[in-house]
Amino acid sequence: MAIWAIVPAAGVGKRMGTEIPKQYLSICGKTVLHHTLERLGRVRALSGVVLVLHPDDETPFSAGIPQNLPFRIARGGNERCHSVLNALKILEPELGSDDWVLVHDAARPCLRPSEVDKLIEAVGKHDVGGVLAAPVADTLKRANNEGEVAGTVDRTALYRALTPQLFRFHILNRALQLAADQNRVVTDDSAAIECLGLSPLIVPGSTDNIKITQESDLLLAEVIMQQQNSLGAESP
Repeated sequence: MAIWAIVPAAGVGKRMGTEIPKQYLSICGKTVLHHTLERLGRVRALSGVVLVLHPDDETPFSAGIPQNLPFRIARGGNERCHSVLNALKILEPELGSDDWVLVHDAARPCLRPSEVDKLIEAVGKHDVGGVLAAPVADTLKRANNEGEVAGTVDRTALYRALTPQLFRFHILNRALQLAADQNRVVTDDSAAIECLGLSPLIVPGSTDNIKITQESDLLLAEVIMQQQNSLGAESP
């Protein structure tokens, strides 16, 4: 059974408001992408990694590439879901229908490799796959058209979707191809799977698996990495 990781890194970082894409910004002396790839490289169950880059990305790249795993480059599409689909097409000739694909955001550099192990173990016998997710802790408000509070949402069964997300190759390929054929943009891979009427497994993940979306997240990620390192838990 093969498990290939796909790392979408084709974003240009519009929300970040920086001159360079957020995956190339620095945390603790290394780029965000370097940290992300380095941590994935410590997951022993992986068979290989596909990195998806923007078609116009001419950044010289080698840092963080797992030396112990086959490594390939794919070109990104208009949206994240298109980028993942492009990577799947590269893998299609050699992956069986029941092999697995693990998709992880390049902008989540604080990933604990042990959590990937937990995800793989939890969904190994699942017919569809699963996602790392964290229970919603904040009180949620629903707004009306005037921007006023229209009610409080019950958060009992609500989760924040994280990555990685792990799915059977043939299911994810079919789900993302269908979304593309219907010109439907999905914000994560689980959403595409759900549109097939399937139910991925929720696997509890750590809240320190943050996504870099604004400048303050870089400082938070640095604190998290320093803490992880001091505990001898996850940092290489």
